[in-house]
Amino acid sequence: METAPPAEHTLRIEMPHRELLDQVLDKWSLSVLSELCERPCRFNELRRAIPTVTQKSLTATLRRLERNGVVERRMVATRPVAVEYRITPLGKTMREPVDALLAWCLTHMPAVERARQVYDDVLDGEADGAR
Repeated sequence: METAPPAEHTLRIEMPHRELLDQVLDKWSLSVLSELCERPCRFNELRRAIPTVTQKSLTATLRRLERNGVVERRMVATRPVAVEYRITPLGKTMREPVDALLAWCLTHMPAVERARQVYDDVLDGEADGAR
């Protein structure tokens, strides 16, 4: 007979957790973090590396990641002065859990696709029956 883990070890997703996960695992953050894990980048380098992101979305994403301590913004002493973004030590700690999530997706995507198809087929059948 299995017993539940002690209450202090139970994982609960509270509001601050949800907010943080929403901010660091959103549509663009994973792409930005992936690029910055490889090397520091300037804003336009990130835009070229992620061509589908808009300037506005990239700016908002970088600000959120910086606010959460995952990315840092540094002034580069060049002419003209440039800004460079790099992942912080805290941001680097996200690599392992994000890689685990991506590995889960790779492993389970065929099952997810099948579930989606079954769901869509049921909806289509219900829609056909309602006509």
